[in-house]
Formats: sequence, structure tokens, C-alpha cells
Amino acid sequence: MNTLRNKVQLIGNLGNDPEIINLESGKTLAKFAVATNESYKNAQGEKVTDTQWHNIVAWGKTAQIVEKYVTKGKEVAIEGKLTTRSWEDKDGIKRYTTEVVCNELLMLGK
Repeated sequence: MNTLRNKVQLIGNLGNDPEIINLESGKTLAKFAVATNESYKNAQGEKVTDTQWHNIVAWGKTAQIVEKYVTKGKEVAIEGKLTTRSWEDKDGIKRYTTEVVCNELLMLGK
């Protein structure tokens, strides 16, 4: 049951080409955003689509696969965990972001 404590699974489409960062340590980092869509009918019976954007980060071999094969618009399945990090911006204001750290990636579609 411990593996269910912080687990995220998403299926969606990339909004942009991934940003690939090669660090001095030799590690590779891939950053990208995935959109997930949910459709429902409102009170007037009209179909409404709600899009949520998720920030994804991938490291190492997963990042290298992202770099080679994943581009804007591609449908992917992501499995990972949620992480939140903070930093101070240039004005000294503390900022936060929540990301999914991807440990498994499955390319879907054509």
C-alpha cells in the first residue's frame, strides 16, 4: 500500500515541445506540460470541456526518451509522484510550483 501514497497517473497531450536541460553533472532533465481534458454537460445540456495543465519533469533515461521521441501534440501516459518546490524570485517573493516527477512514460497514438 505504500506505493499508493503519492502516485499520479495522467493521460494527455503535450502543449509544447519538451525543454531539455543537460546539467553539468551529466544528468538530463526534461520539462514539459501535459493537458488533460474532461467533458461534461452543463445545466443547459451543452457539452463543456475542462482542460487542466500539468507540469511534468523527467530525469535520466526517461528524459532522454522524451528528448528523442516526444513532441508537441503527442499523447502520452505518465506515471509519477507529485512534488512541490519553492524559490525566491528577483523581487524576493517566495514562489511555489507543483510538478509531477515522471518515473514511467508510455507514448500513445500514432
